[in-house]
Amino acid sequence: METRTLGTSGLEAATVGFGCMGLSHGYGKKVEDADGIEVIRRAVDLGVTLFDTAQVYGPFVNEELIGTALAPVRDQVAIATKFGFDFEGTRESGLNSTPEYIRRTVEGSLQRLGVERIDLLYQHRVDPDVPIEDVAGTVQELIEAGKVGHFGLSEAGASTIRRAHSVQPVAALQSEYSLWWREPEAEILPTLEELGIGLVPFSPLGKGLLTGTIDSSTTFADGDVRASLPRYSQQSRRAGDQLVDLVTAIAERKDVTPGQIALAWLLAQHRWIVPIPGTTKIHRLEENVGAAAVGLSDDELSQLTEQSARIDTAAPRYPEKMQEWIDR
Repeated sequence: METRTLGTSGLEAATVGFGCMGLSHGYGKKVEDADGIEVIRRAVDLGVTLFDTAQVYGPFVNEELIGTALAPVRDQVAIATKFGFDFEGTRESGLNSTPEYIRRTVEGSLQRLGVERIDLLYQHRVDPDVPIEDVAGTVQELIEAGKVGHFGLSEAGASTIRRAHSVQPVAALQSEYSLWWREPEAEILPTLEELGIGLVPFSPLGKGLLTGTIDSSTTFADGDVRASLPRYSQQSRRAGDQLVDLVTAIAERKDVTPGQIALAWLLAQHRWIVPIPGTTKIHRLEENVGAAAVGLSDDELSQLTEQSARIDTAAPRYPEKMQEWIDR
């Protein structure tokens, strides 16, 4: 794969990254470690260089899995992880980004990952009780100490991004973005372009909806986070039927998969976007990586954009408690 640079940070990554959450968190039973390691190492063989994990995935077991899987190729890849959730039950919000807590939990991440430096460290969710300037300053100290390479934010609003960036340059923002969810186009993408910050979209396949493998009749298994998300209720999923039909029709014409079309649309939006689709299956991984070679005409891009804009986005993305963690 070709590489892209996340904004003006100098952090380079192959065009398609790998979101590792689903290997151990969020979509039902975790995979066996041997199977997870096999998928991750196959991703490396295919040219993937950016691997995304977080303290909360498990919690902790995902970082351990990633650390083990990537140990033999550590110098070939960039590892991203995230801090910010309260694992001690001391904060009513469920979040904790106090400087002392950041330092302590990052030490744990370094140990679990088996690395001396985290290439990209995100604040997982904005903590309303801690000034973002204090968070950015703490990460800056970790960068100066050689324990962190670059600073990132996740689900942060435009104002918060600006405030953080004024203290420590933000290399990347992680946010949901796809044909199924385009809210970042209003304020976030212009802010990132202005400041020279890259975007790392999670759920770039609409949590499976854009692959054509789930529809309004699909029942999610126990432990699958989609069962609790308002936008994935049977009624809300129906809103995407016409978009999925169009994605599928274009895919059939090009002899590729619907998921590859959805990723190709995303990659065509900006050169500083590196999506991180996740999977537990090697054939899906190969499909995702293959999207980097799929081209779309201007007419196809316009059709997809226009059909996507017709989707009713009234349903919230998360249940009420989780929705509170989204910074506006």
